[in-house]
Amino acid sequence: QICSDLAGHEVTVQFTPHLIPMVRGILATVYATLRDPGLVREDLLTIYTAFYRASPWVKVLSSGVYPQTKWACGTNNCYIGLEVDPRTGRIIVMSAIDNLIKGQSGQAIQCLNLMMGWEETLGLPQLGFYP
Repeated sequence: QICSDLAGHEVTVQFTPHLIPMVRGILATVYATLRDPGLVREDLLTIYTAFYRASPWVKVLSSGVYPQTKWACGTNNCYIGLEVDPRTGRIIVMSAIDNLIKGQSGQAIQCLNLMMGWEETLGLPQLGFYP
């Protein structure tokens, strides 16, 4: 409201705070404009869940649940949380990975498995740990 008052016209500010007590990992927040501004979070959860249904390492979180890097620590998982800002017509996608597993070594093993026709999850940790 203050920004709009100062500017003399409506200003929409999108702010996402991150509280990150983490040892390692990457927490990313990505913003994109929706082609259909009538979509709501539940619509996007359905779309994302369907898209990633065959991806063993992607976990689309329930409505109102947002990823934490500690969940991904020691795994090859990518946790995805979604939100819609109806004021701006934008989707906010939050993701968390362990940058040492998913970001480097785990990605190499996953690619090797796919190239060799092996089970994609072979040799990769399924359960995380939190130091």
